[in-house]
Amino acid sequence: MEMEPISDERGSFARTWCRKEFAEQGISVEMVQANVSLTREAGSLRGLHFSWPPSQEAKLVRCGQGRVFDVALDLRPDSPSFLSHTSAVLDSAAGNALFIPAGLAHGFQTLEDDCEILYLMSDYFRPDLADGVRFDDPSFGIDWPLAVTTILDRDRTYPDFDRAEHVARYASLAGDPRPGTRSR
Repeated sequence: MEMEPISDERGSFARTWCRKEFAEQGISVEMVQANVSLTREAGSLRGLHFSWPPSQEAKLVRCGQGRVFDVALDLRPDSPSFLSHTSAVLDSAAGNALFIPAGLAHGFQTLEDDCEILYLMSDYFRPDLADGVRFDDPSFGIDWPLAVTTILDRDRTYPDFDRAEHVARYASLAGDPRPGTRSR
């Protein structure tokens, strides 16, 4: 998502979220929570975090200060892009953002010191559904741009990804007894 700022002698103004514009693109979400993180050191890594069903936690992520390498990893077993990822450099000067649908893991690495990330969330945080996968797991092949300088032990020590276990757990939590499917 790119902003379209209106500029004048004072500076600029831009819309950062519009439910109607997203709905016109086939994205129908209601944002219910806003979060902000500040990461001090370049090379720091946060993630990869996700929520298990029945969470519908989608995110709209924007860099309010600095630059980050942002990653979204598809962990929905019924998705054609299951286990693939996309990345973008989010830059406060550019004002760009990344929309991350529910069921995707999210993480980022700071490319500069003192990066602030703003999140709009479509579901309330549920600690009982919160989880993560390891940033350097070979199952995903993510090429992070910098050496990792700072990372929580939790994020660094997630176990190796087990595809069969993930698919079975996802199906059981989504309410469908058939692995690899989810209830609608």
